[in-house]
Amino acid sequence: MSAQASQSRLSVPDLEAILAVTSKLAAPFDLMTMLAEVVNAAKQVLHADRGSVWLYDHAADELVLEIATGIAPVRVPASAGIVGACARDRGIINVSDCYADARFNREVDRASGYRTRCMLALPLIDHKNVLVGVMQVLNKTGGVFDGDDEVLARALAAQCAVALQRVRMTESLIEGEKMRQELEMARAVQMSTLPAVMPLLPGYDLYGTSQPASLTGGDTFDLAVLDQGLLTVLGDATGHGIGPALSVTQMHAMLRMAFRLGADLETAFLQVNNQLAATLADDRFITAFIGLLDPATHRLRFHSGGQAPILHFQAASGTCARYNPTSFPLAAMPLATLRPAIAVDLMPGDILVLLSDGIYEYHDRHNELFGEDRVEAVLRVHHGRRMSELSGILLDAVQAFAQGAPQEDDITLVLVKREAGV
Repeated sequence: MSAQASQSRLSVPDLEAILAVTSKLAAPFDLMTMLAEVVNAAKQVLHADRGSVWLYDHAADELVLEIATGIAPVRVPASAGIVGACARDRGIINVSDCYADARFNREVDRASGYRTRCMLALPLIDHKNVLVGVMQVLNKTGGVFDGDDEVLARALAAQCAVALQRVRMTESLIEGEKMRQELEMARAVQMSTLPAVMPLLPGYDLYGTSQPASLTGGDTFDLAVLDQGLLTVLGDATGHGIGPALSVTQMHAMLRMAFRLGADLETAFLQVNNQLAATLADDRFITAFIGLLDPATHRLRFHSGGQAPILHFQAASGTCARYNPTSFPLAAMPLATLRPAIAVDLMPGDILVLLSDGIYEYHDRHNELFGEDRVEAVLRVHHGRRMSELSGILLDAVQAFAQGAPQEDDITLVLVKREAGV
């Protein structure tokens, strides 16, 4: 069974449970608390009796069982047993009868008195492709783990690896100048969630960038080619600093997870909004554009939670169409339904222009705003440039207009152009 086929049958409760895990892992937990959350989530979603996380000790070349339900910490050689095979091969291992598998290390069962019947083992790989450890889930209720369970387990393992990386970064930075190091850590985590390179999509020129006003910011963006199409996201949380940075990082991770698990645009928007509404403080919300572009039909469908204006530069006329939000900002309130998504057809040379308030509301020393008209003027003159060049030209225009006035808000740009003649 393919991952895509499995994803299409995910239930809303399963999606809600995984998004809840993603939300929890964005909180500033210590290592043990965070791992306990992962184990509990794995047990719930996969209907497993137990779970465990083995962390890889690079210096000793050992796997360390830091936490597991009912089992004391244990160290084993990194080559030992099923977890060792999983760590070595960096692939999922699904064992229906552990005692019939020669790789299974029975020492842990002997030490704990527990009987392991079946197991899923997942490698935990961080964003730099470095082995962090192995996650196991044990003894599915009423049977053995199947292909659908593997899809869910992969999703949980991916979130576990991200959370472990974040916690370890925190622990390495809290010494010395604590506040500055925490800010640097938050910025590193936040920036690591942004696309490291722009995705390649035939017939399209894509570019995005973000410039926080301080060490951490309340903006985020995403450009990713998924099974559902090109995911395009621009998010802007209230304020800037650590709080908003955690909010948008949380939203970003939840959206990626929802779409990775096969959610459509409406389901992802509703479920992420409702999870954020339940977890963020009452004074926290995120304006966000979330769209999916079908590169075959060149049709973009999107929802906008309070994010505006949304500009569609139309090459044929040299003017911009403007679109308003379709819903309230994310986390403002729980939602049961949505208005229909807006559909936009991108013609050759057209550009989807997503800009955060940091550009429109950048003001000079006389408090005059840069505004929409100046953005459109730049687009009319320079729309034929590469999107990376257009981004630089637009930022230069803002700085020239400001005449030395400091940046007071985060600046983020996302540009999606259908290339002329395509």
